[in-house]
Amino acid sequence: MTAVTELLEKHWGYSAFRPLQQEIIRSVLSGSDTLAILATGSGKSLCYQLPALCHGGLTLVISPLIALMKDQVDDLNHRGIPAAAWTSAQDAGDLAGIRNGLIDGTLRILFVSPERSVQPAFLACLKKTPLRLIAIDEAHCISAWGHNFRPEYRQLITLRRSFPQVTVIALTATATPDVRKDIIQQLDLKRPREFVGSFDRKNLRYCVREKKNPLVFIAHYLGQHRTGQGIIYCLSRNDTEEIARDLQKRGFSALAYHAGLSRQALESVQDSFLKGTVQVICATVAFGMGIDKPDVRFVIHHTLPRSLEAYYQETGRAGRDGLSGECILLFSKSDAARLRSLAAHDSPGGSALRIALAKLQAMTDFCETTSCRRRQILRYFGEAYPHDTCGSCDTCENPVGMADCTEAACLIARCILALSGRFGSDLISDVLRGSKGTKITGNGFDLLSVYGKGKQYSRTQYRSWIAELVRQGFLERTGDQYPVIGLTARGRELLAGRVTVMLPAPVPGPAAPGAAPVQDTADAVLFEKLKGLRKELAGKYSVLPYMIFPDKCLKEMAAIRPLDRAGLATISGVGPYKLTRYGPAFLEVLRAA
Repeated sequence: MTAVTELLEKHWGYSAFRPLQQEIIRSVLSGSDTLAILATGSGKSLCYQLPALCHGGLTLVISPLIALMKDQVDDLNHRGIPAAAWTSAQDAGDLAGIRNGLIDGTLRILFVSPERSVQPAFLACLKKTPLRLIAIDEAHCISAWGHNFRPEYRQLITLRRSFPQVTVIALTATATPDVRKDIIQQLDLKRPREFVGSFDRKNLRYCVREKKNPLVFIAHYLGQHRTGQGIIYCLSRNDTEEIARDLQKRGFSALAYHAGLSRQALESVQDSFLKGTVQVICATVAFGMGIDKPDVRFVIHHTLPRSLEAYYQETGRAGRDGLSGECILLFSKSDAARLRSLAAHDSPGGSALRIALAKLQAMTDFCETTSCRRRQILRYFGEAYPHDTCGSCDTCENPVGMADCTEAACLIARCILALSGRFGSDLISDVLRGSKGTKITGNGFDLLSVYGKGKQYSRTQYRSWIAELVRQGFLERTGDQYPVIGLTARGRELLAGRVTVMLPAPVPGPAAPGAAPVQDTADAVLFEKLKGLRKELAGKYSVLPYMIFPDKCLKEMAAIRPLDRAGLATISGVGPYKLTRYGPAFLEVLRAA
């Protein structure tokens, strides 16, 4: 792998690979079909970009969004690697250049959409060039079990069968074990080698807050974080517009991004965000896979995501440079009910609806848990977490221990039995808390023996306990669109007095070692000067700022303060090309500091 490492140093400025990159690249170069599951920010794209430089043919990359293709093409060309994207946005001259590059072999990497990749005319064009590798990005889109199923990805089997001898690599950041099996089957991967990296994004902090006065909360948060850029994810176009307008009135730099905008408007908003001229994007999930920016500092979910896969991918936009990122979710039960209704509308019945509602329930359970959120995310993706707490999520920072709550658990079980297992957690808690609402009094629930017997506990506490009792197997959740809570056989043992139940109770607890946010030892003033120079050079060379040097690289410069070319070359991410092109300007600022 010596030659491969030399290419890594030459084009990317790194002297070592990230975890699993080298093994995946070796698998691809050996001609094995490969499935790579790597977290956002782990360097998935390098796993097909670097092999493209090692063989003499073409690497075809299937990508779902034009904007993402454009960013990757610009970045590759900036590194001296011949790459292009064949899209509907290209004019006749651009397409002629691409065809010539395919025929004469000068083009190394070509990006296309899944729809275009199976068109007969395009396949005929591919037959004229030595195709060595097919890379399928965002491969989870091919699976109905995935959170972002796209029917057009199912057509890729046509591409596979047109070039049966060509090596295929499928890549994604979010795939449960079921999704991985589906990807292999749908793409007809031949004895694939599977590489599953850790889903643990150690530099991200996870936090769930009750959704009360969300605009006030968001404005307050931004007021405390004025230097970092971030994304606010919303469910609807109206939400994006409303929040952006509100933030603008409060003096913040914010823009809305949604599918209702023209292509020109979308490109303008994205360009402003990538260049750092706007602080906040209020976006629907349309902004999801189209953003390739390493220095996003926070992601706020104004509305509950539809699944943990979607949540993981969207929060994964933060901290891709390895520095700290914050992920805040504003949770309300009404949002969950709204999403259940939308799921029933989009998928009136059958397995699709069951899958959607099961994923939404897992997302709701994540929000209501009192245990470590990081551990719950990793468990969902089939990864064990070796610690009870991580130290960088809200539940671990304000830990909840376990206490003997058998009496409270019995009260909940008795209430469920009295209600014949026909209602959800909120009505159960309302009965126990003695609510005088019409749904309680109108149905005679205020006459039940358990009515008002648990007034000392909040609705939130009951939600947490019921979720935990479901997890422990005392209760079960049934029903699709409107889940209800029932007793299990183990729950009846509880009522019979044969078991002790431990439930969450607020107590202090230790955190896992090494889970604290990334420490920042950079000189803040010098860091801002280096960012200013980067912005100036980005305008001069018409590239995005992070393509010159990412924030992590600038922070290392500000911390180490190299004063000569040799010292600057030791900074991770400063390769020979960038050292020659940008080194003198950065050394001038570093020497003057």
